[in-house]
Formats: sequence, C-alpha cells, structure tokens
Amino acid sequence: MAEEKIILVTGGTGLVGKAIEKIVKEEEKRDDETWIFVSSKEADLSNLESTQQLFSKYKPTHVIHLAAMVGGLFHNMSHNLDFFRVNMKINDNVLDTSYKQGVKKVVSCLSTCIFPDKTTYPIDETMVHNGPPHPSNFGYSHAKRMLDVLNKAYYQQHGVTYTSVIPCNVFGPHDNYNLESSHVIPGLIRKLYDTIEKGGDEFKVLGTGKPLRQFIYSLDLARLFIWVLREYDSVEPIILSVDEKDEVTIAEVAEAIANAFQFKGRITFDTNAADGQLKKTASNRKLRELRGPGFEFTPFQQAVQESVAWFRENHSVARL
Repeated sequence: MAEEKIILVTGGTGLVGKAIEKIVKEEEKRDDETWIFVSSKEADLSNLESTQQLFSKYKPTHVIHLAAMVGGLFHNMSHNLDFFRVNMKINDNVLDTSYKQGVKKVVSCLSTCIFPDKTTYPIDETMVHNGPPHPSNFGYSHAKRMLDVLNKAYYQQHGVTYTSVIPCNVFGPHDNYNLESSHVIPGLIRKLYDTIEKGGDEFKVLGTGKPLRQFIYSLDLARLFIWVLREYDSVEPIILSVDEKDEVTIAEVAEAIANAFQFKGRITFDTNAADGQLKKTASNRKLRELRGPGFEFTPFQQAVQESVAWFRENHSVARL
C-alpha cells in the first residue's frame, strides 16, 4: 500500500495553484494523495512564526512552493528592493520550515527572468548563474536564483530533495489582471476589455511589440508540475517551457487577444515605453528527454481564446 502524501501548495489560489487544483481534480486524482491549497490570507510566509504554524496545522509530506511577491515589468522596475527582500524571506522560511518539520520533497517555482541578461540562446538549466540578470527586475531574479542555491545546499548538508522548476511566461484563468502589477497577457486582456467596455476603437500596447517570448498555458504547466512532484528526483532545476518554435512576439500576442475578443479596431504601440529583455528563449530539451513522447502543449491561439473567455465570464470575481 502506497504511503499517503499530504501535498501543501503555497500560493495555491493564484494562477498556477488554481490550475494544479483543476488538473488534480479532473485528470490526476490519486487516492493516496491529499492536496491542500493555501493563500496569503491563511499565512504570511515572509514571517517565520506564521510559516511554522501553517506547516504544523497541515503536516505536509510534500510541498509545491508557488508563493511569491510577483509583478510585471514596470512594477519590478520601481520596486527591486521590495521584490528581493520579501521573496528572500518567503523562500528561506518555507525551506527552513520544510526541513525542520520533515517534508520529504519541495518543488519551488522559479522563472526564466532569472537567467543572465547577456547570454547565448537557447538558455538551459546549466546557465542560471552565468551572469547578472536583466537590470529591470534584478531584485526578483536574484531572490529566485537563491532558491536554487538553497536547494543544493540542503541536499549537500542534509540529503533532502528540494528542487525547482523554471517555467516560461505563464498565463491562463485566475491570472492577475491589475494593470500596475500584471504580466503581459493578463494586462493586455484587461486593457482591451476596458477599451471595449468604454466603446474605444484603439488597443494601445506599451513598447514596440518586438520582444519575443515563450508562453505556457497554466493548465499545461499544472500537468508538468504534478509530473515533477511525482517523478522528477533531482535537485537540479528543470525548465518547463513550450518548444522554441512556439516563441511569439508581443505584437502577435496583442493580435491573438484582439482576435479572441473579435476586436475590429486598431492596435497601436507606444514605442516610448520600455520593452524589457528582447528575448529569453529557453530550451526544453531536458523536459522532452525525461518526460518522453506524448505530451502536447495547448496551441497558443486556443489557450488565449480560453483565457479571454474565462476573464469575460468571471470579470466580477477576477483579480483586478
């Protein structure tokens, strides 16, 4: 008989947490697993005592660590200190408490923005610490990099399996649509929704539209997160990304969102606004080799259509 797993998901009511909850219930349910999804309302993970109380309450055997202070390009640019300090506290508290309370495995969520600004492409898992990250979000990026350092230090000193995944840009239902702190796709969905509601005929996009990005649908990422928790047993990070051929420009993203809304107006670009990093193309070779054949990512256009449909149907309860 398999030993029962109690899986605590921090940041469990956000974009990725909601996606994991949906996939666990509808596709991946196992009788020997109990899943617990918690939000910042239940515990302040930047506070050690609060973190310890949360873990004592649920007594997890496994943790998926999604909780973080996050935001889009412009919010990061003006709050690098806050992003660094808060995320360092959260990550140290979660791993310290996990170790002291006997958690067997922790899977933490990083981001492709942690990679060096000056690098060769495609980037892979061996290149995380090869140079400074892009200056626009260095606070968040360095704090996230330290999760990889902590994972390896815990393994070296205590022999525990704490690991991390590095998703490309995530989007989908239950995203953050606050225009001051959202990422690009939810921010553009919110902006066009508001434009249409006001009867406008111009969809204004900040930047040139030229930067290239890989985007992963949150439900696809959820499936891969569950696989990592169950099957991936290395402390080395693993990139969870769509294929390199699926990279799109921000202009193509705007067009896909406009099509999903059936918007017939103009798309314009504010070229005076910052673009951020031009590209950060990631290789998913390691994922493809370990996961094996058969995993298919949701086509980008379909994922955008479903994301827009969710926002329109759930606007009243979405994070604005």
